[in-house]
Amino acid sequence: MFCNQCQETVVSKQNKGCTMTGVCGKKGDVADLQDLMVHAIRGVSYFQVIKRNRKDIDKDANEIMMEALFASITNANFDKTRILGFIDRALEIRDRLRSELETDGLKFKDLPDHASWTYETEKEALIKAHYVGHLSIKNEDIRSLSTLLLFGLKGIAAYTDHAYTLDMQDDSIFEFMNRALLAYRDPDANMESLLGLVLQCGEYGVKSMALLDEANTSKYGVPTPHKVNIGVKKNPGILISGHDLLDLEELLEQTKGTGVDVYTHGEMLPANYYPFFEKYDNLVGNYGGSWWQQIKDFDTFNGPALLTTNCLVPPLPSYKDRVYTTNTVGFEGVTHIPDREMGKAKDFSEIIELAKKCDPPTEIETGEIVGGFNYRTLLEVKDKILKAVQAGKIKKFVVMAGCDGRHKSREYYTEFAKALPKEAVILTAGCAKYRYNKIITDDIDGIPRVIDAGQCNDSYSLAVFAIKLAEELGVGVNDLPIEYNIAWYEQKAVLVLLALLHLGVKNIHLGPTLPAFVTPNVLNVLIDNFQIRANSTVDEDIERMMA
Repeated sequence: MFCNQCQETVVSKQNKGCTMTGVCGKKGDVADLQDLMVHAIRGVSYFQVIKRNRKDIDKDANEIMMEALFASITNANFDKTRILGFIDRALEIRDRLRSELETDGLKFKDLPDHASWTYETEKEALIKAHYVGHLSIKNEDIRSLSTLLLFGLKGIAAYTDHAYTLDMQDDSIFEFMNRALLAYRDPDANMESLLGLVLQCGEYGVKSMALLDEANTSKYGVPTPHKVNIGVKKNPGILISGHDLLDLEELLEQTKGTGVDVYTHGEMLPANYYPFFEKYDNLVGNYGGSWWQQIKDFDTFNGPALLTTNCLVPPLPSYKDRVYTTNTVGFEGVTHIPDREMGKAKDFSEIIELAKKCDPPTEIETGEIVGGFNYRTLLEVKDKILKAVQAGKIKKFVVMAGCDGRHKSREYYTEFAKALPKEAVILTAGCAKYRYNKIITDDIDGIPRVIDAGQCNDSYSLAVFAIKLAEELGVGVNDLPIEYNIAWYEQKAVLVLLALLHLGVKNIHLGPTLPAFVTPNVLNVLIDNFQIRANSTVDEDIERMMA
């Protein structure tokens, strides 16, 4: 096993990655098979690129590439059987594409391994996996940039999958993913070509986030500022976590009139800000904190929990029988809700019936939190914001978007938020907000000091707001009184970083630690071109940002 995907990666002496068992709880055979899954979809891409050149794009090839990459994101799928299923499906599609091309008169010989390999047994698959992972790239700097590219692609796959679920797609994104996958582990790749693809990954990251924003807002409306209850009601409940809004919609429809309430958790919190969901009286609030707190939140909730996307922590025995997964999420021994059939909703009846037999949630906190600041909403009040800036009441905006995590080093973000001067406003998106959104509750002339744009993909909203504000003021985006203190954990946050670099944002603070897969030479490129820096102490960073 070798896995270096997340910020909490165990740094071994030989390489920088988990080599026995993942910090996330992922077992070695699952990690290895996920590497093999990437190898399989590289083979799909090989033939899909040829089909593209012939103006013949295969829908199944797009879907398996997107879904397999998403399934390999940190804390998404721990189920070996499901991963093998993705591999088998990829090989089936790959070989079908080849057969169709051969029927059209093309002949293939000396195919690369990813376009021709196969296996018979799981043992053979695991042996093969050892030769196609990151460590098969011997040059450390090439490996570093290749890894950065692959992780960015996994982020694109996640956001594209969310949009795809809502019938919104952009084939140019799939075309880039095909090209980039073939460049990953390409023996002829060099630093210059890979760096170009990494920066292009940021460009297509912006496209994927814009696509998802359009998908969400066209179906569910533009998020507006709302107060969300964080206490509990008297009914039994279902806790829904992850990012998939269509799953939430279908769950709410099926729980109407059943006496079962629905609570959001983690990255599903921002669903409360979409106008569409206001009509559901059975959506009663948000329960608990960010993803890593589910170990205690799911326990005290008492009812079933539904994981719609990544951010699953291996469940404890005390509540494992109440956990359900769907979409690309998987864990051995946990009930999986199948994908919806064409024209039909998913069937959540099993979850609802279980909820009816459970106690109501145990109250762990009371009060309300505020969010719902899509860039469109922010632009509507830009004059009020500019007036506060011109009056000196707001001296700095600090973008504290990104991920939360378990490490004690994450306390930096809580202390940083608490230590910011009262003239500073935090712009946030993603689960990083749980470090301070229940602590910093004051405002400046009605402008909250924590402005929550939504899920991790809604970091796009914060960037768009900054760009449009800079355009209106006739300055560059780096001339605005905005600083960036980004917390990363997994591959979607890696993509957010690449998207910011594509948009020309510089002087980004990144923490709580720099990615283990970034070598000194690659880091120097990022420092020289974008002035990326690691976090220091709270006092030093605040002094630098407020200067």
